[in-house]
Amino acid sequence: MKDNKYIAAFFDRQFLKFCGVGIINTLVGSGVMYALYNLAHCGYWFSSAMNYVVGSVVSYFLNKHFTFRSATRSWREVLRFAVNIAACWFAAYVLALPLAQAIFDMLSDTARDNIAMLFGMVIFTGLNYLGQRFFAFKYSDQAAQDERTAEVDAYYAERKRLAKEKEERVKARRAERKAEKKAARENKAKDEK
Repeated sequence: MKDNKYIAAFFDRQFLKFCGVGIINTLVGSGVMYALYNLAHCGYWFSSAMNYVVGSVVSYFLNKHFTFRSATRSWREVLRFAVNIAACWFAAYVLALPLAQAIFDMLSDTARDNIAMLFGMVIFTGLNYLGQRFFAFKYSDQAAQDERTAEVDAYYAERKRLAKEKEERVKARRAERKAEKKAARENKAKDEK
């Protein structure tokens, strides 16, 4: 039961936004990578690196402003993002190339490299989400969460204040009516005497 709570918290609205942004930057970056490798005949490492340079620029701006709603203007955030991208790229492609070569050893180098780039993209995506959410934009995410908490607290404080004012007005009105009724009774009693 507790595990489902953590899974639900992990695969939340931010995850869906991240996936949408990922589709956009994957299309842009992959187009660059495959064009460089297959049309410009650039090497595997350069082509895959350019994928992530171009895709990462798109990713940074979309994830910063749309997914994680970071209002932070800091070189530290940019540096954390760049470190995350570099580490994810290196890990993904260092794993992907030997994996593709081992599994698809009967294919040509070009076919294996293309498959390795595809494997690398999948590995990179998982690592990148974790890195962006819990490292690159972690502090922004916490700041946004703190801001939302403060907004909710302010909302409920204002509602409480308004309810108290209303209660005081009702009490004052009741006291006025009570005083008016008492005065009316006293006037009636005077008139009868």
